This record gives sequence, C-alpha cells and structure tokens, in this order.
Amino acid sequence: MFANAYEIASQYTHPVLLSFRYFDKTVESGLGSFVILNEEGWIMTAAHILDPMFTFQQHALEIEKYKAGMKNISSTDKSVSYFSPNPKWLVNYSHWWGADHHRINTFMILKENDFAIGKIENYNPAFVSHYPILKNPDSLRNGTSLCKLGYPFYDVKASFNETNNSFVFDPSIFPIPRFPIEGIFTRNIHAGKSADGKYDVQYVETSSPGLRGQSGGPIFDVNGNIWAIQSQTRHLPLGFTPRIRKGNQEIEENQFLNVGWGVHVKTILKFLDDHGVKYAKS
Repeated sequence: MFANAYEIASQYTHPVLLSFRYFDKTVESGLGSFVILNEEGWIMTAAHILDPMFTFQQHALEIEKYKAGMKNISSTDKSVSYFSPNPKWLVNYSHWWGADHHRINTFMILKENDFAIGKIENYNPAFVSHYPILKNPDSLRNGTSLCKLGYPFYDVKASFNETNNSFVFDPSIFPIPRFPIEGIFTRNIHAGKSADGKYDVQYVETSSPGLRGQSGGPIFDVNGNIWAIQSQTRHLPLGFTPRIRKGNQEIEENQFLNVGWGVHVKTILKFLDDHGVKYAKS
C-alpha cells in the first residue's frame, strides 16, 4: 500500500545524527529524523531533537560556576567536596543534518507543540528530487491509513577527535537505513494553547507507536502527503491487569496500547505561514 509513498517520502526524509561528549569524556550518539521542506533548504523536525543545545548552555554555566569555586578554595579545604563536578555535564554536542556540508545556524521553535524549523545554509536544491506536499487540514478522515518513516533499530556510535575538536563516525554506518511503520489516523488531539496564545497545540494520533529514531520524521498518506511530524509515543491504559507467573511469584501485568502523536499539519501550516516559509499543500 505504501510502496510508492515510501519512495516519495524517502526523498525528503533524512537522518539527523546527535552526538554528545560529557565532562567525564564519555561519548554517546543517537538518531532522529527531519524533513527538507523546500528548495530554499528549510527543514522541519521535532523540537526535542534540539534539546542538547539548551542543555549545553545550562551546563556551561554550571561548569563555569564549578571552575570559579575551585579557584577560591585550597586543595586541603574540606569544602572542596561541595564543588564536585557532574560527570554528565555536556561539554560538546553536534547535530549532523543529512550531509557533512549542511549547516543550520538558526531555528524557530514552537516548544509547546514539539515543533521546530530551520534553514540549511547555502543549500543545493538538487539534494532532494521530490519535495513534500502538506496535507490540507480540512480533509483529514479518521480511519485513514498512514505511515511513519525514520531511523530506528540502528547503532551509530561516535568517537571524539580532541585534535580538531570534532565528532567522528565510522564511514561503514552509511547509508543509514530507513524504517517505516503503518497505522491508522485515530483522533485529533487538542492539548491547549502555546504560552503566547497564538497557536493551538494539536497532534495527529495514530494507532501505532512512533519508534525511537523516527522523531522529527513524517507521518504521511498513500500519496506521500504529510499529515504530521512524529513527536512522541503515548501509552494508553487498557484497563485490565492479567496475572502471570515469573519464577515463584505471581504478579499483575498492566496492559497498554502504544499510540503515536505527531505535530498536526494545521499547526505546521500556521507556523510556516507566520515565518514566511514556502511550502506545497494538497
């Protein structure tokens, strides 16, 4: 059903590699997704993909406070224990946006709805052969089959080169394979207003979960038209707790339905309009 739509969405869906280096010099990495929206290089993704930027800023302040405190005490002072460093302070981070030459310096963020847009500097329009079409929000039908696309179930370990102060990935991890998962459109979710009152916080709910690595990726129909940007998975209690045995113990197992929430196309369109970003709409 989604074979043709998958080919279309694969043109505009790309991986974002997230890399983190901590105070204790350990390195971690992960994957998210983003959509290249138009030939000007505008992209859209989930706002939480950008959280490391804000964590880094907060941790930089804490590190400066720690260093200042250490200067004011002697090594024999018992109060040194109050200035113990946090081994998981973030000291380096990186977002890799689908290609080595892609740089995004500025983002516009709608935090309450987990949505963000940015513009790739000096973008080459030929990088994408088929740009997305956004679904008309007035024609969403409950029960419609939808598909999510992103990059789950894949390991992308990074290392850190202290000589040039950069993260390094083994070339063997490329190309990063995409993974689709289908579901139906179950409900529109209304979750209040943004802090400034300008936006309705809205999600498209699907009957299947969003998978780790699909955050920021598209939720699209059989024509490849985008209905939402994957944001989160919610766990809905089913209201029954069967008893099972584990070893010599009998325990209750709570049962849940895992559903996906994606940033609603209605909110996406208003946010793009407010920032003068061009797009195609069905």
